[in-house]
Amino acid sequence: MARQIAVVTAPASLVFFKGGAKRMGRAQLLSDASLTLKVSGTKLLLSVSCRSKGSGFVSSEGSRGFEVVAMESDGQADPLSDTLPDHNSKPSDQDTPPKMKSSSRLFTIGLVASWYSSNIGVLLLNKYLLSNYGFKYPIFLTMCHMTACSLLSYVAIAWMKIVPMQTIRSRVQFFKISALSLVFCVSVVFGNVSLRFLPVSFNQAIGATTPFFTAVFAYLMTLKREAWLTYVTLVPVVTGVIIASGGEPSFHLFGFIFCVAATAARALKSVLQGILLSSEGEKLNSMNLLLYMAPIAVVFLLPATLIMEENVVGITLALARDDFKIIWYLLFNSALAYFVNLTNFLVTKHTSALTLQVLGNAKGAVAVVVSILIFRNPVSVTGMLGYALTVFGVILYSEAKKRSK
Repeated sequence: MARQIAVVTAPASLVFFKGGAKRMGRAQLLSDASLTLKVSGTKLLLSVSCRSKGSGFVSSEGSRGFEVVAMESDGQADPLSDTLPDHNSKPSDQDTPPKMKSSSRLFTIGLVASWYSSNIGVLLLNKYLLSNYGFKYPIFLTMCHMTACSLLSYVAIAWMKIVPMQTIRSRVQFFKISALSLVFCVSVVFGNVSLRFLPVSFNQAIGATTPFFTAVFAYLMTLKREAWLTYVTLVPVVTGVIIASGGEPSFHLFGFIFCVAATAARALKSVLQGILLSSEGEKLNSMNLLLYMAPIAVVFLLPATLIMEENVVGITLALARDDFKIIWYLLFNSALAYFVNLTNFLVTKHTSALTLQVLGNAKGAVAVVVSILIFRNPVSVTGMLGYALTVFGVILYSEAKKRSK
């Protein structure tokens, strides 16, 4: 393996930087001050900037490997200790004091709890407003969500600096984001429409079939074929929903069609995003993508609301005169819709892919149980067995995808 030198281009004390790999290598760094790092003799995939007491990664591409063996600051090369953990180990596991480990663990648990609470909370509140409360305006409700996402995204990125702001670099990129926003609108509106007619438990069972639609769209649009075992695992996913549909006491054909369409639209957005924003210059993290998609969604939803839900603002104000809680419901629900995206981003950032996969599968089941306890909707043994089969299929699908990579 070629031995390379890490060059510090800003004064700093390098606390941790060690790593290397034969192919697509990653080296991890941890610094006690702001610095920029380069690895000589290797083509980097990304710039490496480390904020004060932060951490980052440097990657190489191609078959040539690299290993960081020293740092250079002010012309002096300082060798790194051979006792440092290698790049596959997290510094926090070996170098972090017990108190920091504990606080980090508590922080992650808090993030996951917030993610679950916001996801399940917005789902249940949507159901309550659109079905139990009688607020029958799903397009206007979605527009409220997108308005809140626009405003809060700007506050989080421009003022609070949660993530660096990424700019749209071309008109073509803007049109690509607009196309994604339109599909995103359709998925959210259709999902909200379905909640008017279906219980949350059945809604979640149908939503679990997203991997099936993702595989179909990926094949149709990119001709990308998965391993045969991956397609086999989709059989219980679809079979489970068919069984759940047959055993659902509150089955509603109109709601079922809209829920399936919403699930398909979510999968389509995922595939389209991979196609349209695939180049390095056009990729946006999920928070910046939401920053640009949300206001575009409002532009799409405003005329749809005015045409299809005539005088909805006047009706909402009239409702508020009798029960002002509707305003608080809408405000809280809209803010919660943004926090779904924020917590999803943070949980993705602070947990592993495997942890996220397990938590995601469990979240749907938790939402089903909580909704049944709150709304007391009737369920059947057949319906629950169908949902369990679908979730089992999703787990098998995720495992098959992981092994095929």
